[in-house]
Amino acid sequence: MKRREFVKQTAVTAGLLTIGGAGLSSFSENKTKKITILHTNDVHSHIDPFGPEDGRNSNKGGVARRATIIENIRKENPNTLLLDAGDIFQGTPYFNFYGGELEFKLMSMLKYDVVTIGNHDFDNGIGGLHAQMPYAEFKFVSANYDFTNTVMDTLVKPYEIIIKDNIKIGIFGLGIALEGLVMKDLYKETKYLDPIEIAQDMSAILKNTEKCDLVICLSHLGYDYKNEPDKVCDLSLAKATENIDLIIGGHTHTFLKEPTIVKNRKDRAVLVNQVGCYGLYLGRIDFYFDGQKNKTSEGRAIII
Repeated sequence: MKRREFVKQTAVTAGLLTIGGAGLSSFSENKTKKITILHTNDVHSHIDPFGPEDGRNSNKGGVARRATIIENIRKENPNTLLLDAGDIFQGTPYFNFYGGELEFKLMSMLKYDVVTIGNHDFDNGIGGLHAQMPYAEFKFVSANYDFTNTVMDTLVKPYEIIIKDNIKIGIFGLGIALEGLVMKDLYKETKYLDPIEIAQDMSAILKNTEKCDLVICLSHLGYDYKNEPDKVCDLSLAKATENIDLIIGGHTHTFLKEPTIVKNRKDRAVLVNQVGCYGLYLGRIDFYFDGQKNKTSEGRAIII
């Protein structure tokens, strides 16, 4: 299926930074709306915290601690989204024994909103991923994986739209090329489409057609590849596209204390963030909207 035909079909079925407005100090409190984005990536089936003998990661992480932090942030701001950038599976005996069921059940209990798919989420085959879908009470997005001829068809949409406090948030997903990274027998007839072209199309649909106030890309492309300059990554994606406000990344296990600011092809700022791996950190980015929906943001990583 050609890229534009696929996009057309699936779209139907489916510090402090200023972005497009004045600085935060110009806002009056009674007009400002706050949207909080929490995110994880590459948790890799790490359910328990690291033990006291685990070096620099000792006594960090764990789903229970993450749940407490998320609950407290939601009490602070009910207009909070919880997102994940893929590689939920593979890394501890929990996955070997339960095949992903436990991970999806716990993420559902934490009330994740939207996630994308990483290469390790195919480790039990596309059939293994499909078998765990009934336990996932959250949405899956991937715009550049065409699942048309697979069991995952209709279960993954190119994008989702969520409205919080009258702020319209569009979220789409991108996955890394599977060929050479995942055995063909595991991903079957899944087709990989060019992520930059798809991102341009998706972000245009979300910003211009759907009239979203905030456009987020959940990416499992990787943050940067200094030794492979031609390989698509989150930084090059941000530079080559427009209409994306925030890229939440995964795959390279890159820990950023705060989001990287990249100028897109229209010379507008894009936030790019990633918070390492194994559930050690929780990313947090707060967006503030004034009465005209101009927005500013601030972000940081939270140690779990």
